[in-house]
Amino acid sequence: MQQHTLSAFDADIEAMRSAILTMGGLAERQVTKAVQGVLSGDLKVIEDVIVDEAVLNQMHLQADGICNMILAKRAPFAADLREVIAAIHTIADIERIGDEAKKIALKARDLKAPLSNADLPLDEFHAMSENVRAMLHDALDAYLTHDTAQVDKLAAQDDAVDAARDRLHSLLIERVVQTAGEARMVLELVFIIQSLERIGDHAKNIAEYVASAVDGIDRRHQASGAQGQTAAAGA
Repeated sequence: MQQHTLSAFDADIEAMRSAILTMGGLAERQVTKAVQGVLSGDLKVIEDVIVDEAVLNQMHLQADGICNMILAKRAPFAADLREVIAAIHTIADIERIGDEAKKIALKARDLKAPLSNADLPLDEFHAMSENVRAMLHDALDAYLTHDTAQVDKLAAQDDAVDAARDRLHSLLIERVVQTAGEARMVLELVFIIQSLERIGDHAKNIAEYVASAVDGIDRRHQASGAQGQTAAAGA
């Protein structure tokens, strides 16, 4: 961690990092509970996700305010500026993860029955949801430790999640054709799977922001393992 001659600057950076990790922890719990709500139909768990989304929105505003304060008050440059910009992007992605978790919870509430009672490909669904949750956990850990090695790992995991989404979509479409009575439940699950895939995208984005902040490398819109372009120079 870079140390500054002005200790207040270090305190501001630490406050920013702490706010992001607190946000991330809540978003991770939301995702876990949202999937639990889909599988169990537990209305208390589902409502917790919806309530927590409003809390996450407030955290978003507070964390964004810290970032804006640092930009205005400290005038950071080079590595510090990259970290603040990466933090602003990270905050936005975490807030969107909360949005997707809420969407999943609302779909779970609309189902009015636990998905575990349905004759659907739940093993595949559970495996996909666990992969997405692990991606988010690893992305937040990468932010905490400034571990740029997570970028390629999460890009590969994101490809696997995309493949799982496509595979599940095919299975569910077949199920709609075969069993008209389950059509609504199947369609709701399609939307839930799409939200999970988007959460994986946001987790991958967070790891890419870490690389941008630490190494000045922009890894967005590149294939797994590709080398990025140097963004801002200086350390």
